Amino acid sequence: MDPIDAYIRVPRPSAVMVWTPEQTRLFLEEAGRHPLFALYRLITLRGLRRGEACGLRWKDIDLDTGAVSISWQLVQLAGRIHEGRPKTDASLRTIALDAETITILRAHQRRQREEQLAAGEAWKGTGFVFTQADGDRLHPQHVSDQFLWLAYLAGLPPIRLHDLRHGAASLMLAAGVEMKVVQETLGHTSSAFTADTYTSVFPQVAMAAAEKTAALLLGDDDEGRGVLRQLRA
Repeated sequence: MDPIDAYIRVPRPSAVMVWTPEQTRLFLEEAGRHPLFALYRLITLRGLRRGEACGLRWKDIDLDTGAVSISWQLVQLAGRIHEGRPKTDASLRTIALDAETITILRAHQRRQREEQLAAGEAWKGTGFVFTQADGDRLHPQHVSDQFLWLAYLAGLPPIRLHDLRHGAASLMLAAGVEMKVVQETLGHTSSAFTADTYTSVFPQVAMAAAEKTAALLLGDDDEGRGVLRQLRA
């Protein structure tokens, strides 16, 4: 049996699973050697959907200000790639990038330019941030397949690529980010939907908030570290 087939057949205790922060760090370390590292980092930290990450264009990114406009997507239907605007107005949004992600995207841009020079006239100027070696669009399923392979190599419990998006929400909530900001970052229609989806995270978030409040008053720098393992489907 293919090792990846065996890997993904491991029973899941919940329909929606997320890695702990430490497991997520291990994944990013493994992904750091992959050409799509910047894509996986964006999904991991900013919660992009697969189609949004695949459909990201350089004209949608301002690396000077760290602002990314989510306004295009690539989706897979019956094995074929379709591109266009996201289906809901809430999905049209602008997200902010941290300094390290900006640096990683700049390095990715330099590598892509080197690939363009190597391809010469065969280069397909699609304008997408994440492409094949000849500049053509990525196949979304390839992104999922590579994710599973990286997770397997890192020795991590199997989750879906989409679960990285859930993990991003969990990390934001545990870090004390307001629900409204999490909703807007993920492109959810309402904060009520966001709150309902991540109800099981609230006890850990509340504990971390209590610890941070006490630390602020008493001068204790220790922070509560909620372990985020399982979410409501």
